[in-house]
Amino acid sequence: MKAVHFGAGNIGRGFVGLLLHEGGYELVFSDVAAPLVNAINAVDSYTVHEVGEGGRDTVVTGFRAINSAENAQQVVDEIATANVVTTAVGPTILKFVAPHIVAGLGHRDPAAPPLQIMACENAINATDLLRDEMIAVAGDAWEAVSAYAVFANTAVDRIVPAQPEGGGVDVTVEPFYEWAIERPPFGDDPPNIPGAHFVDDLAPYIERKLFTVNTGHATTAYFGARAGVDTIAAALADPAIASSVESALQETSALLAAKHGLDPAELAQYRSTILGRFRNAALPDTVWRVGRQPLRKLSRHERFVGPAAEAAERGLGVDALVEAMRAALAFDDAEDPQSVDLQRMLREQDAATFTGSVTGLEPEHPLFARIVAAVEDQQAEIGV
Repeated sequence: MKAVHFGAGNIGRGFVGLLLHEGGYELVFSDVAAPLVNAINAVDSYTVHEVGEGGRDTVVTGFRAINSAENAQQVVDEIATANVVTTAVGPTILKFVAPHIVAGLGHRDPAAPPLQIMACENAINATDLLRDEMIAVAGDAWEAVSAYAVFANTAVDRIVPAQPEGGGVDVTVEPFYEWAIERPPFGDDPPNIPGAHFVDDLAPYIERKLFTVNTGHATTAYFGARAGVDTIAAALADPAIASSVESALQETSALLAAKHGLDPAELAQYRSTILGRFRNAALPDTVWRVGRQPLRKLSRHERFVGPAAEAAERGLGVDALVEAMRAALAFDDAEDPQSVDLQRMLREQDAATFTGSVTGLEPEHPLFARIVAAVEDQQAEIGV
C-alpha cells in the first residue's frame, strides 16, 4: 500500500504521516520546500517525540520525499499508483495541490481500487474544498476522472508546536491526537489508519474541534500576546486569561449543544481536556505561532466569527467571543504579514468597512454592530 501526502511539514510528518506509517503505508511526501525535501531524503528514519504525560517516541521508516515544484511528473506518477492521498498544506494551498491529483487520476489503471482522498486541514469540509478545486482544473473531463476517486472529509487535532533547533526532521508533538473520518464514502473498504475513527456524521466532530480547540487556542494566544506573555502555557497560568478563554468556550459549547444536540456535560469535560492540553508546559508553543494569520482567523467561517455568528442568530450569548475578537485586533507581530496588514487596515479603514471586509458579515447581521464597536475601541486604542 502507498500513501502520497502533500505537505511534509511538522503536521505531515508528526501526525498524518505517522498514522499512515503505522497503517502499513509506504509514505511519499510531496512539498515545495527544497531544503526540507532534501533533509527528508537524507535520512532513512525520523522520530516523533511525544512530550508530556503519557508521551512516547515513535520511529517512522519507509518514506521518501519529492519536490513537487521541480518534479511534478514524479508526483503525478506516484499518485497514479497510490492507495491514499492526504494533505496538510493549509486550505488556501489546496488549489495548488489539485492539478497534481487530477493528473494522477488521469493516469490511473481503471482496474485499480479508487484513490482515497482526504484533506487534513483546519477547515470545515476541507476535502470538499479540494474536490471543488479539482473540478475547476478538470473541467469537462471531471466525470471521467472522478470515477477513479472517493473523497472523505476529516477532522484532525494534534498540537504540533514550533520545533526546537537542531532536531533535523524529527518532530515534537503532544501525546493527544484525534483523526475523525467520514465513513460512508468508503463503503466496505476504508483506509487502514490505526488510531483514526470513522463516523457516519462528521459535522459535529469538525465543529466541536474547530470551535473548541481552534477557538480556544487562538483566544489564548491573542489574550496572551496582549498581556505580553510569550507562551500558551504561561498565558493560561494567568487566572484572568484562563477565565476569558473558558468563557469563550462556554459560548461555543452552548452553540454546539443547541445545533448538534451534544451533551453539555460531555462538552464541559471536552473543554477541560482541551485546556489541559494547552497547559502542557513541555510543549514550547508560543502565542506568536498560534496567533499568526489573524485576518484568516477573523474571517466569516473561521474559529471566531463562524460560531459567534451562528450563536447570535440563535439568540445565544457572544460577549466572550467578541472580547476574544477584540484581543485578536490588537495582535501586532512584525514577522507575520497578516498581522502587519491587519494593523494597516485598522488605520486606513473606518470600522464598518473593516468589519465587512474582514469578517464577511453583512451590516444587518446581529453580530455586525458588536464587532464594529470592538473595532472602534481598538482604533481608539491605537490613536486612529
